[in-house]
Amino acid sequence: MDYEKEIEKYKERITVLEQTIKKSSVPIISSIVDDTILVPIVGYTGTERFELIRTLVLEYLDENRGVNCVVFDFTAADLNEKELHDYDSLALELQMLNNTLKLMDVRPISVGFNPLIVRKIIAAGVQMEFESYINFRMALKTLLKEKRVTL
Repeated sequence: MDYEKEIEKYKERITVLEQTIKKSSVPIISSIVDDTILVPIVGYTGTERFELIRTLVLEYLDENRGVNCVVFDFTAADLNEKELHDYDSLALELQMLNNTLKLMDVRPISVGFNPLIVRKIIAAGVQMEFESYINFRMALKTLLKEKRVTL
């Protein structure tokens, strides 16, 4: 038995599985509001993760040109230990995410920030301008009202 070939085969398999895990860690969900998708952000929120989120959302938008609004839900994101309390980098990542979408004429909306995180970002002196709601439901209500849709 050739152990080196076997090891190489397993390394390749691990690489494939790692890619699968990365892609599935950023689900993109259709919304009841036409032309709107939901991207729930769960767990780790470091720079590498935001880069992956931007990449996968842009790929999705390229394949689905009719989408004009993306709602990012941070309810389950691990923001409490943001890289040893580096809220400047969190703000920068959020701005990059929003600016990337705006360049494509796509409306970014963020929901689910807890009050502690909001206070820490403000206390850090970070200036941010983006559309945000307390939760996904409130964002959907606003979008439905703008489109004059009733359920």
